Amino acid sequence: MSRLWTCLLTSLGLLNSFVSRAQLTTLADTGRSTFYQTRTGTYHPSRTRTTDLLHTDLNLRFDWARQYVEGTATLRCTPYFYPQTTVELDAKGFLIRNVLLIDTLDRKPVRDSLRYEYADGQVLRIRLPRAYTRRDTFDIRIDYVARPNELPAGGSQAITSDKGLYFINPTGSEPDKPRQIWTQGETEANSAWFPTIDAPNEKMTQAISLTVENQFRTLSNGRLVSSQSNPDGTRTDLWVQAQPHAPYLAMVAVGNFAYVSDQLPRTPDRGPLTVGYYVEPAYEPFARQIFGRTPAMITFFEKLFGTPFVWDKYSQIAVRDFVSGAMENTTATVHQEGVQMDARELVDGNSDAVIAHELAHHWFGDLVTCESWANLPLNEAFATYAEYLWFEHARGRDEAELHGQMDLAQYLSEAETKQEPLIRYRYADREDMFDAHSYAKGGRVLHFLRKIIGDDAFFRALTSYLKRHRFSTAEVDDLRQAFEEATGQDLHWFFEQWFLSPGHAVLAVEPTYDAGTVNLRVTQKQDTTFTPIYRLPVRVDIWVKGRKTSYDVVVDQAQQTLTFPADQRPDLVLFDADHRLVGTIDQPKSQRELIFQYYHAELYQDRSNAILAQDNTTLATDGDARVMVIAALNDPFWQIRQIAVRRLASYVGPQKAEVQRLIRERLRNDSSSAVRAEAIQTLASYNDKVNLPLFKAALTDSSYMVVAVALERYLAAKPADAKTVVAKLEHIRQGEVLSAVADYYAEAADPGRFDWFVATWRSLKPGEQYNFLQVFAKYLLRSSGDIQRRAVPLLEKAARQDASSSVRFGAYQALGLLLDVPGVEAIRQRIRANERDPQLKELFEKLGAY
Repeated sequence: MSRLWTCLLTSLGLLNSFVSRAQLTTLADTGRSTFYQTRTGTYHPSRTRTTDLLHTDLNLRFDWARQYVEGTATLRCTPYFYPQTTVELDAKGFLIRNVLLIDTLDRKPVRDSLRYEYADGQVLRIRLPRAYTRRDTFDIRIDYVARPNELPAGGSQAITSDKGLYFINPTGSEPDKPRQIWTQGETEANSAWFPTIDAPNEKMTQAISLTVENQFRTLSNGRLVSSQSNPDGTRTDLWVQAQPHAPYLAMVAVGNFAYVSDQLPRTPDRGPLTVGYYVEPAYEPFARQIFGRTPAMITFFEKLFGTPFVWDKYSQIAVRDFVSGAMENTTATVHQEGVQMDARELVDGNSDAVIAHELAHHWFGDLVTCESWANLPLNEAFATYAEYLWFEHARGRDEAELHGQMDLAQYLSEAETKQEPLIRYRYADREDMFDAHSYAKGGRVLHFLRKIIGDDAFFRALTSYLKRHRFSTAEVDDLRQAFEEATGQDLHWFFEQWFLSPGHAVLAVEPTYDAGTVNLRVTQKQDTTFTPIYRLPVRVDIWVKGRKTSYDVVVDQAQQTLTFPADQRPDLVLFDADHRLVGTIDQPKSQRELIFQYYHAELYQDRSNAILAQDNTTLATDGDARVMVIAALNDPFWQIRQIAVRRLASYVGPQKAEVQRLIRERLRNDSSSAVRAEAIQTLASYNDKVNLPLFKAALTDSSYMVVAVALERYLAAKPADAKTVVAKLEHIRQGEVLSAVADYYAEAADPGRFDWFVATWRSLKPGEQYNFLQVFAKYLLRSSGDIQRRAVPLLEKAARQDASSSVRFGAYQALGLLLDVPGVEAIRQRIRANERDPQLKELFEKLGAY
């Protein structure tokens, strides 16, 4: 599962803090699971296993008008250990028509209907005609109707809805939106469309028959083994997955998709692996540009993890209104529609991070599954770290380190209001596990462990872990044992610190030099009420006379002094030189040391930090610093060049003309669109109209990002041809460009542009609509009361009904600028009261909406 909404909230600084429920200590056993309630929250163990679900056979038809699923489910079961006279299945909100038994041991025909209890509409309790032992197997056949739209809504930061199955534009009333059906099962939402044992520690094989209209394409787990036309103009596709996986990973999708595929050669006994891409027809020409690195990723992960991709195929599909960023359903990953980009959009970046993330889940999550949601980092931390591993392999270490730094920043932002152990058996809701701890911190913790034990041991342990627990489940102790067996070391201390305790290291490092000795005083400053004094194996690099010596040291005290020999004052001392630490380090450095650091330290973070430490005053007065930043304009890594360009904004010191010339050179020739866009911003900061022709020329750049920034800066100068320039760009269907166009129209507040704003807003992807709504709100604020009143019902509908949480939030914000319109405050109150997304409700509250 990717982390789209979590990342959005983190960027806004508004991730929710954890509030535990203080309750009396109790112990209860419901028969389905055991839980403890304590002052620190509810204890959530793995689901107690009474029945083992071996195989699920589904026959499904879809009622588009009522948004129902008409299904027959045949479940092959056996008692897990103890004899059983009942079977309990998760089945949320079904209409149960019949429940039959096929006794596979006695090979008897279907019996009369079985008795069952279903009063709560959540758990189907079926009474068996006799006691079955673990030597018996039996099939239960259930005829049912699933009604997911009639279920109460829930969700989380990462997964904004949990009704399991979704009909998109079911009646075809939205002309610009395709009709689709798709599912999203994590955490326990698949039981909203088929009866199952909806727990991560269950594993099953499956066969799913989908009867759909002939014009639609289907996708499910495993292989398409047959496709049969029916007399009524429908078609039945049968998808079979022969390898077991957890029920939350089952999926179906139906719609008008284009299909493009690649073949990945395999060993002769296995045959080629089909790697398929399902996109909307308009994106068929770009499918390989979007997803085409997937075969190389599979090959890379197979080698790195020492474990083959065991599944029958690998498909990826892009759907409308998806409730998360992406989901790793076994053999059939679902992506939100923003993954679809044309060739020009792909100039500014692709979705390789999320593609690698969901693919890696096919080892960590699908092949070996966390046995409880408390152990979710065993899925998500590895998938997040796989992003780093792919970038390290495909794009180089600088790109990987930048990605890792962003993960650390995401976790540290969340940690300002929330600090929990990675492995959390106590939580208010299982959806709380989908946060920056399980993803970002988890990935950084794995990187730390890799640096401590070395690559050979790290990947050997992963291979052992995957092989030992394949097609099964694992908890954190299983992972620890794999690393201990690989290294011969007791690693309880590491797992206790980083998986089972909250917090992170907060260090102050003070270097001094005295008579041939470098002294590093290291103080651990984290709050030790809840956070341990860490044992921190780190690397220290010391440069003397331009030569580096590296030392492996261990910090394990609240305060300690590390000493190193040096025959003169060092040029530079770098604590945590390979940036493995999960936490923060405050180490003051002189200007001389920072400049030395840029030219000699090996990692992206050190070069960027040296440049970020400079300001305009320093650059104007310190020639060496200025030379360093100018040199960074040609750094091999695009992000360093971008930072250097940004640091030269508003520069007025010596060599001003040369600096401007070099920035213009970046705009004209840099290979990175991000650097070119930054160059426009920096040139604009000089308030020199001589650069306007460059901005106008950049309006034809291959990058939409560059075009958007160039348009904004060109129009800011109020050129005579502004109207003509804008008119040429107002029909480009790309969010950043259209937001820049909209900003120009918002300034004029032309009432004749209202329909353009509305049509443009509706044409954009949800990820683009949020930003566009901010500009639309600016237009409305400057417009007449009549225009504002026309906008209110449109914004109200979006704030109430849009499938995207970010769009609902953006529309709600826009209404907040129209409070002078009678009734708007009451509308906002009703929106807040009726919003069902818990994260969005909390966001309203954090913004002072109540």
